[in-house]
Amino acid sequence: MNLDELFWNSTIDEIKAGYLYDSKGEKYICLICGKTFERGVIYPQEDVLYDAERAAKNHIKGEHGSVFEYLINMNKKYTGLTDIQKELLSCFYEGLSDKEIIEKTDGGSTSTIRNHRFRLKEKERQGKVFLAIMALLENKREDKENLINIHRGATMVDERYAITEAEREKVIKTYFKDGVMTLLPRKEKKKIILLSYIAKKFKSNEKYTEGQVNEILKEVFHDYVTIRRYLIQYGFLDRKNDCSSYWVKN
Repeated sequence: MNLDELFWNSTIDEIKAGYLYDSKGEKYICLICGKTFERGVIYPQEDVLYDAERAAKNHIKGEHGSVFEYLINMNKKYTGLTDIQKELLSCFYEGLSDKEIIEKTDGGSTSTIRNHRFRLKEKERQGKVFLAIMALLENKREDKENLINIHRGATMVDERYAITEAEREKVIKTYFKDGVMTLLPRKEKKKIILLSYIAKKFKSNEKYTEGQVNEILKEVFHDYVTIRRYLIQYGFLDRKNDCSSYWVKN
């Protein structure tokens, strides 16, 4: 299971923590970057020794700032939040009073801030009911009818991602023979399926040189340059401006 699948299949508590415990692999996994911490191993951090779970928590704080900051800055397609709502939630998270928020945002009134608070609480209640409905629906749905998870680096989330597991398997079986892609389809939905499949050949917590990326892609498709460009364009991979380093985009 790749990092995006881990993230979207995590519980709310795991997403809040920013990491989960993989009982099968006996390790803690950062849901933001995929870095792992093996249970039973002691990790030195800033001249102090920590167990795996504490090391995972320290990693998130040191490398990613906070889980709140990461989540609130996710694509609007995932959060459903407007820019104003994001700004206000950040202020609430800082513990600012209504008057302090007005001064910081340079506008509105205390009644306006309170109205926003009310709407956000209403959104929270609606979210809980919706999650319960979807959980009940999940129990009635066949696995093949489930929609695939959207990768968090997606540059544009729309109907192209309305892909079932069954449809995904069919496309991969059609276009891949003995591990090699025979053709790059023009249809966007099929292209996204294949790019998602190819992207899994890269580890989420590693950096690659352009040469390493090329070598991996050459084994998949003869026109590896085009595939590399599409992986960047569709948000599966990211890179430095000078192309000296590539990584899985989260």
